[in-house]
Amino acid sequence: MLSLDPVTLSRMLTGLTLFVHIVFASIGVGVPMMIALAEWRGVRKKDPHYTLLARRWARGFVISVAVGVVTGTAIGLQLSLLWPTFMRVAGQAIALPLFMETFAFFIEAIFLGIYLYTWDRFKKPMLHLLLLIPVAIGSSASAFFITTLNAFMNTPQGFTLKNGVFADFQPLVAMFNPATPTKVSHVLASSYTLSAGLLAGIAAFSLLKGRKNVYFKKALKLTVTASFIFAVSTAIIGDFSGKFLAHYQPEKLAAAEWHFETMERAPLIFGGVLGEDGQVRYALKLPYALSILAGNSPKTTVIGLEEFPVDERPPLLIHYMFDLKVTIGVLLVLIPFLYLLRRWLPRGKNKGDDLGEGHPKGKGRGIGKGYPKWLLLGIVALGPLAATAIELGWMFAEFGRQPWIVRGYMKVSEAATTSQSVGWMLILFVILYIVLCASCITVLIKLFKGKTVDEEMRELGIRGGERS
Repeated sequence: MLSLDPVTLSRMLTGLTLFVHIVFASIGVGVPMMIALAEWRGVRKKDPHYTLLARRWARGFVISVAVGVVTGTAIGLQLSLLWPTFMRVAGQAIALPLFMETFAFFIEAIFLGIYLYTWDRFKKPMLHLLLLIPVAIGSSASAFFITTLNAFMNTPQGFTLKNGVFADFQPLVAMFNPATPTKVSHVLASSYTLSAGLLAGIAAFSLLKGRKNVYFKKALKLTVTASFIFAVSTAIIGDFSGKFLAHYQPEKLAAAEWHFETMERAPLIFGGVLGEDGQVRYALKLPYALSILAGNSPKTTVIGLEEFPVDERPPLLIHYMFDLKVTIGVLLVLIPFLYLLRRWLPRGKNKGDDLGEGHPKGKGRGIGKGYPKWLLLGIVALGPLAATAIELGWMFAEFGRQPWIVRGYMKVSEAATTSQSVGWMLILFVILYIVLCASCITVLIKLFKGKTVDEEMRELGIRGGERS
């Protein structure tokens, strides 16, 4: 590994850091929204179970924020150490979002501390909830500013090129580039989806373990409903992203769909194997679908890879990333939809496969009416599925921009360091991330095992048998 060239090692180390950071960053963006939804419902319904949800989620959120800060700091460090030419040439264009992201995080951190230490300090609970608004805004704003940096790398603007040198920078123009709307909205929606899915999975797992407290049923109802709404939003934004690619990054869309010839009525290729002769085999071809994705019409002309130089084409493996991401996106919509459908269909709460307490085959597992085991297992999978989709989406975005670090202006090979020490940095960061992730999981497990829901409800005087 140490014999690899600095460019490859720099890509590996940056990719590893982003791979770890993206999950914690997404949780950092989405969980405040879920905490706010839970506490708002608790205040509105005067239901202490939802307020307890907010309390417990907030405690776990702090742990994930701590890890996210470390990995985020590592990204900032690596931008300067591993990509010095990029920072020297484009640094003035991306300085504003980097500064604003730090400012947004400071706001989030300040109000998060106040929020955590002021439970039960207000006569009006709504005043405590208001403290969470800057936290949610700050976390989402952090995602906005950082994503605009990535958007700039895909559709750079806000500067002029004079004799091969970037000049006359306009930071606001660079920040609000054509990629910003779709990228920012997709990042936010997918972060909310991941957070809701993870929390839904925890509630479903608790019910599978036979925990009978109505707290978990209310948690499941809130989180799965939110998962469905956010997943549908993510899918809709994904459609807009496809249209953006067709207009601004046609080479990425063409590589993702193995679309080699420019044509109208272009089919969408799902799966398959690309042979050495350039022919696609064993794929599912949806007639006209790619043209419809690109421009809402079968007559839309979709540019093929033949229009681009071979050395400027993205790697064709992004086709599998795209297909798998879309497949997972369908599951993220379908599983919550089945939960909602089962809940609202007539007799949906009394199906024979409900393995709840009181059912002759339930054996007192406490899953509850309306929650068959297969459905709860699907809900448990929501979090891992959403995390996988986010990782695939990030890899698709980064691999699909290759060979450029600033599309059309600077290639990755031109931006990387020439240092021969990157390999040892990679080893050290691998060890660091293993320790961080293991520590985070261990602390979270001990945090919530130390005081169960039933114990905390007794301390707060909350009844456990109320209807959900």
